Amino acid sequence: MIKLHDLYFKPFISEKEIDTVVQRMVDEVANDIKDDIPVFVGVLNGSFMFVSDFVKKYPRPCEVTFIKLASYEGVKSTEDIERLIGLTQDLTGRTVVILEDIIDTGNTLEEIHRIFKNEKVKELKIATLFHKSEAYKKDFKLHYIGIDVPKKFIVGYGLDYDGLGRDLPEVYQLKTTQHMTNFVLFGPPGAGKGTQADFLKETYNLVHISTGDVFRYNIKNETALGMLAKSFMDKGELVPDQVTIDMLNTEVEKNADANGFIFDGFPRTNAQAKALDELMEAKDSQINAMIALEVDDEVLVQRLLGRGKTSGRPDDADEQIIRNRINEYYKKTAILKEYYSAQDKYCGVDGVGSISEITERLNKVIDSL
Repeated sequence: MIKLHDLYFKPFISEKEIDTVVQRMVDEVANDIKDDIPVFVGVLNGSFMFVSDFVKKYPRPCEVTFIKLASYEGVKSTEDIERLIGLTQDLTGRTVVILEDIIDTGNTLEEIHRIFKNEKVKELKIATLFHKSEAYKKDFKLHYIGIDVPKKFIVGYGLDYDGLGRDLPEVYQLKTTQHMTNFVLFGPPGAGKGTQADFLKETYNLVHISTGDVFRYNIKNETALGMLAKSFMDKGELVPDQVTIDMLNTEVEKNADANGFIFDGFPRTNAQAKALDELMEAKDSQINAMIALEVDDEVLVQRLLGRGKTSGRPDDADEQIIRNRINEYYKKTAILKEYYSAQDKYCGVDGVGSISEITERLNKVIDSL
């Protein structure tokens, strides 16, 4: 992911993919034109990289010239096109191929046709590396199209956002969800995860999504997903991952404008972690880290036994049950530690010390994401 001015962009089309497409377009044009010496006309500023790579690959003699039109301000195509620099050579009887970096609404293309209307060219062909077919409003024929792209703003390979990004050899797409901080919070029983989650959501204005709370809400309110989950639970079966993911998706949708999310209690398996990655990717975001509070087992046992004296929870009063719970946590977490470590997203945090000391350690990790 890159940041240009105030916006974030994610990788979209690789340098290798672009090179392959340019070569295909060159082959198509060369096959059509055959023995003519074409005049390739690049539309500045965006087409300079495309034109350069195109003519270097073109197998026969050709001429190159440029025109310049203004049609973009920021990330929106304006309706008014102003001709800034025109043609300086006689194109009478010549085969002309316009090389455009991108065609969306077609307003620029309309001006190009107006410019060439009186040039008495032999043939005028339009080649565009990128084409936003959803946005195209004109009837002019596009003879060669490289890649059809969605109606989202892109930068790189000659395309810019307010002057930046033209130099990038690959293409990036505007993130519809701007920068968010999303992490999975883990901690063994007694690590103080709930306490820290409360501090973190307030400090960073994040939404805390506890799987347990989400399940209880859906079942209590008899939502469709809650009733579906209950039907499995009543039979003593595990709730399918997709049901849980659908519940989490609903929570994320409810908070679409959030600065980010703390996921607590999910994922528990590799399959669930992959499903969560896919969910966040669909929201144009990602999981930034798995943050795990690390506390020595003996410290955890003493903490929980101490808590059991006031909590009234029987599972906090029996040392064997406590140790079994801790062992079960490590079995589940070990798998996920490997999953997130492979993505360089695992962050272990010392969970021993005062609440404020642990909070400070967590803050340093989150500030670095």
